[in-house]
Amino acid sequence: MRTYRNGRHELGQNFLVDRTVLKDIVDAVSRTDGPIIEIGSGDGALTVPLEALGRPLTGIEIDARRAGDLRRRAVRATVVNADFLRYRLPGTPHVLVGNLPFHQTTAMLRHLLHSAHWTEAILLVQWEVARRRAGVGGATMMTAQWWPWFDFTLMRRVPAAAFQPPPGVDGGLMTVARRPRPLVSAVRRSRYQDFVRRVFTGKGRDLRQIITASSPGVPKSTITSWIRRHRLTDRDLPRNLSAEQWAELFDMVEA
Repeated sequence: MRTYRNGRHELGQNFLVDRTVLKDIVDAVSRTDGPIIEIGSGDGALTVPLEALGRPLTGIEIDARRAGDLRRRAVRATVVNADFLRYRLPGTPHVLVGNLPFHQTTAMLRHLLHSAHWTEAILLVQWEVARRRAGVGGATMMTAQWWPWFDFTLMRRVPAAAFQPPPGVDGGLMTVARRPRPLVSAVRRSRYQDFVRRVFTGKGRDLRQIITASSPGVPKSTITSWIRRHRLTDRDLPRNLSAEQWAELFDMVEA
């Protein structure tokens, strides 16, 4: 397989070359259903084994030279020269997979989370981003804001040596799955996400004080009772809440 050893720095090109990690990604995709959209096809290291799954496959590649080369070599895939951040995803169910440029991970995740119809995403991102999105060691505000509709799971750490050229930090393989039954209805999304923002940015030394300050219409006794029922302590903070706890807390505040 023809490869370009040096990625373009301005495009954040660090190509995955580790066969074990490539197999892990393909195996994860094989457990899903539907057409596949690959984000950043590069030289086709992932595109070619994905073709073997026998499902409709579209590769999106921002580098025109690489897109043209892969288009000539791809047997069954459709290769599109486009920027994923400006690409219109299909209006029917599909699966997303890709090694995201580390410097654009957050922007791409936001684009992805605001897009409809895809069911699952298998993504290779910066290690710390993968940990935070999966809620390892505590969830971020972004994760909590999207938890009612998506489940984030950390699969594994990917060492920098698995890429060519190696990035300055390790990568993390994660999955994002759209919940078949959302914990909060879509029509309440804006209110829910604003509530999460208020709690994460609220004043206070512990969870009770923070929730009380961000929910002035709720009696302190109700908040204290909720915290005790979930066996939370004064040492807990908003980042320690689970997806289910966030949804229940929102329902209590909005009641």
